Amino acid sequence: MFTKIKCLFVLLAIIAISASGKEKYPPLRVGCSIGFNAVDYNRLKTMKEAGIDCIEISLGAGIFTNKEKSDEEITARMKSARQAADSAGIEIWSIHMPFGKEIDLSQSDETIRQSTVALQRRILRFCKILQPRVILFHPSWYLGLNERPKRIAQLLRSVNELNPLVKEAGAIMVIENMLGHELLRNEKYERPLCRTVEEVELIMKQMPSDVYSAIDMNHIDNPERLIEAMGNRVKTLHVSDGNGRAECHYMPNPCSGKGDNDWNQIQQELYNADYTGPFMYEVNSKEYSEPRELYECYQNLYRTFIESIPQKQ
Repeated sequence: MFTKIKCLFVLLAIIAISASGKEKYPPLRVGCSIGFNAVDYNRLKTMKEAGIDCIEISLGAGIFTNKEKSDEEITARMKSARQAADSAGIEIWSIHMPFGKEIDLSQSDETIRQSTVALQRRILRFCKILQPRVILFHPSWYLGLNERPKRIAQLLRSVNELNPLVKEAGAIMVIENMLGHELLRNEKYERPLCRTVEEVELIMKQMPSDVYSAIDMNHIDNPERLIEAMGNRVKTLHVSDGNGRAECHYMPNPCSGKGDNDWNQIQQELYNADYTGPFMYEVNSKEYSEPRELYECYQNLYRTFIESIPQKQ
């Protein structure tokens, strides 16, 4: 009898702690990255029914540089995407701006940098139609050898030129950390800017205070350290697992068995940073068969985190 009573008290204590945990650490909404060409009502409706509340739309440069596409056609496509999201009840949380060797905000060649900024300005005018809360930029492509200080200065110039247009679109600008476990990619190239916690801190300290941080959990070992360093400057996420050494984009380890991220610690640091944005997945589409798996994976991660709280306190 004593054992049964003791077990009952333990169970009630766990329930009470879980309830207080959820009050202190409310669950996040679940989001998913999606390519612009994949945005249609039926797909978004399926995602919404699976528990996905918001999306990040990844834009390629092609639609904006194709001379056969008129501004009217691009505008119509943007309006169609906006209508599809509204009809499905999904929020367009963020836009992932185009990136690449020729679309590099840190280009040391000033003519190329200005051309890049001009293209991004053009894209931002169309982004207004999508009404995102967040617009995400890569800080650079790969760098030449020994040019990081110059590239940082060029990135800052580009950010200062583009940030006013981001705000005109009703959004905030965020800069993503990049994969860079080693400085050198090969004998010709260095890894992109924002490759370590220390470099992200160095660069972000020079940014305008209303430019924020996007944390890619696949790009760095121990992403919780970067979340802690950025604090309340963290405004959006790219959620996936990996080893910090390759573009793995696995589902989080408890759901896939791959990757080495500490998801309890990651969630703790997100709450410490007062993060209230979505748990925005950016995982390889081969990692799951239906969007419900994304929602269920987060619920599993969140439940495990809440249950771990007694051991931390």
